[in-house]
Amino acid sequence: MATAGEQAQAEARVAQLKAALSPLRAAIEAQSNRLDVLLGATPGTYSAELNRQPAPLAIPQLGSDLRPADLLRRRPDVVAAERRLAASNAAVGMARAEYYPKLSLSALLGMESLRTGRPGADNFQPGLVAGLRWRLFDFGAIDGEVARARAANREALLAYRQAMLRATEEVENALLTGAWLDEERAALLEQVDAAARARTQAHEAYLGGTASLVDELELDREYLAARDRLSQAETDTARARVAGFRALGGGW
Repeated sequence: MATAGEQAQAEARVAQLKAALSPLRAAIEAQSNRLDVLLGATPGTYSAELNRQPAPLAIPQLGSDLRPADLLRRRPDVVAAERRLAASNAAVGMARAEYYPKLSLSALLGMESLRTGRPGADNFQPGLVAGLRWRLFDFGAIDGEVARARAANREALLAYRQAMLRATEEVENALLTGAWLDEERAALLEQVDAAARARTQAHEAYLGGTASLVDELELDREYLAARDRLSQAETDTARARVAGFRALGGGW
């Protein structure tokens, strides 16, 4: 009893869904090949294994007792920035040390044998003055070297702070995103369960003659749409977990 327009509309929906399948299949194959490359295998090696019926998605969880401030030191960028800051601190100390006289051990002792390898009384010539090196008339240049070292130290400190702030932002975003996606996923699970029950009841009503096939198919469509949103939420949650592990330096 349906009109020709209703039939054409249904056929258009079917064609639309069929057209959407091809890009999805192509994306699946591309991701499968990408996984093979990451595993060091020829593309297509593990396609058969991946095409098997997938197991229920198990998304790894980050520990609830993790404190981002304590875990940021695992990040290579933060560790590298900290080491550059430590090196710049040492450079300031080395530059300031030029203000003071330095004594050379070999010149202080006058041990010519340290260079010739022939120890003897003739080679031992005490020379305290010869072992002294002091840039007494070069303090202006030393001032410049110290100022340059201090400027480099301030730059390294700012770079370290920026690395810490950037790392903190990434960690906080990853943890918050994961928490919100967990709530969305839980709500979608409830929606899918309710849609499944409605679908079953509509099918029983159709078999009993109290509901039309169109009603059953409409509830079936809503159920599949809810399943689709749940799959997308699970994908987003898994990606958020990966971002969290990466933001924390990995290994958790």
